[in-house]
Amino acid sequence: MHLSDWIKCHADTTPDKPAILFEGGEISYADLAGRVDACARVLVDGLAIKPGDRVAFLGQNSPEQITLLFACARVGAILLPLNWRLAAPEHVQLLQHARPGALFVDSVFTDHVNGVREQLGFTTLVSLAAAGKGTANEDGADPGWSSYNALVAAARSRPLSTGPAGLSEKDGVLLCYTSGTTGTPKGALLSKQALAWNALNSVDMHAMTDADVVLTVLPMFHVGGLNIQTMPALFSGATVVMLRQFDTDLFYRAFEQYPITLTLVVPTVMHLLMADERWSRIGPASLRIISIGSTIVPENMVTAVCDWGVPLVQVYGSTETCPIAAYTPPADAARKPASTGKTAKHCEIRIADKKGGEVAPGVSGEILVHGPNVMTEYWCDADATREVFSGHWLHTGDIGHFDAEGFLYVDGRLKDMIISGGENIYPALIENLLAECDEIEEVAVVGRPDDYWGEVAVAVVVVKPGCEIDSGRIVEFCAGRISRFSCPREVVIVDRLPRNAMGKVLKEDIRQMLVERSERH
Repeated sequence: MHLSDWIKCHADTTPDKPAILFEGGEISYADLAGRVDACARVLVDGLAIKPGDRVAFLGQNSPEQITLLFACARVGAILLPLNWRLAAPEHVQLLQHARPGALFVDSVFTDHVNGVREQLGFTTLVSLAAAGKGTANEDGADPGWSSYNALVAAARSRPLSTGPAGLSEKDGVLLCYTSGTTGTPKGALLSKQALAWNALNSVDMHAMTDADVVLTVLPMFHVGGLNIQTMPALFSGATVVMLRQFDTDLFYRAFEQYPITLTLVVPTVMHLLMADERWSRIGPASLRIISIGSTIVPENMVTAVCDWGVPLVQVYGSTETCPIAAYTPPADAARKPASTGKTAKHCEIRIADKKGGEVAPGVSGEILVHGPNVMTEYWCDADATREVFSGHWLHTGDIGHFDAEGFLYVDGRLKDMIISGGENIYPALIENLLAECDEIEEVAVVGRPDDYWGEVAVAVVVVKPGCEIDSGRIVEFCAGRISRFSCPREVVIVDRLPRNAMGKVLKEDIRQMLVERSERH
């Protein structure tokens, strides 16, 4: 079943079954199919989107993002979901790189986009104000914006096209930006078949069926929130209960209102849920599995959730792998709390030494992944694409090992990246920004372990002679220029940064210094 046909097939067989439950409303599979048809008309007839064109989306979780994704698959376009937590300059950087033909914006972010719209003259701004509600005259679109409601109303008068000819399941459909140690954005292009094979991995991971009810709380601008459970649920004909963003009260309200069987969290969210009195009072109820990923999961957390009565199943992967590359079989979650599981059913993992040779079980090396779920390329970046592939093997930049039973353990990262509360923080991005601060001579940003966030960014700073600076000044300098979660949580003043004979900053020495400093305090 091709990605373009998932919703139509379920609409044909179970038209009245709820596909998405969202903010008190119900969207059946037949309703969703109609929305996808209307959106496909808008893309082609209203916005002149052609195969290969990018279509960007800026908004919190909503049925409109799902509708756009399936409509893009229908007409051969590529959806670019934007991280709404980024600062406006960061959005401009991504949009100028991807050059989408249209940018669909939730009304909450209208002012945000208006502030930089003079830099976005290459794209049509589409307002999603009251999308799916009201009439073309009640859409709330600002001057200079196209109204989605008005576009839909105009498109309804035209016959539905079957879509452009010559489309393939190997065509790109999802463009998700990530970064490495340089902080330079790279767009991982995922094909239709990548999403389909990833869905099959999820079905195997969760033993997912059309009887499941999935609670989506993580942001769908990440491949985790979108592709670990949400899209596979729609592939399976299941029901998705969707929250705009995570909120503890809304989570438990949904848990009490619907027979939730599956949900996905990150460790920060899991901490909040377990700290709430409802955690022990309600119990697992209909819940079969909680999946967790994005960073290393504390063993005691896995054990505690399994003891609570439901397996906490770890998933390993990255934006480039769609993301499912390995996962813990539910039956082994309690037995292997430190492992990220076994290789996913529809891909391959090998552990390689520095020369590319495969290492024995128990020996650490770089984690390499191959499979139809792996990205096609980095958008418009042939050099970065070549660097990350050896033949058909993707270099993840992560260090890990297999045990004798074939369970994968992640030991660390080659990439100089911090993962805090499920969000990637790129030290070079912060360092480059703080280099512009008048009081700072030099700076290095590293991750410090944190029980709540997993890691937090710490700026280790050498102050210019005669100057003073504190953490408040650092945060103030960063505010509005990078995302809030990227701002350093702590500032440590030192006389000099440790360097090797070649002048390279020794970040491992800095991390060790922070550990020793923490132990003293």
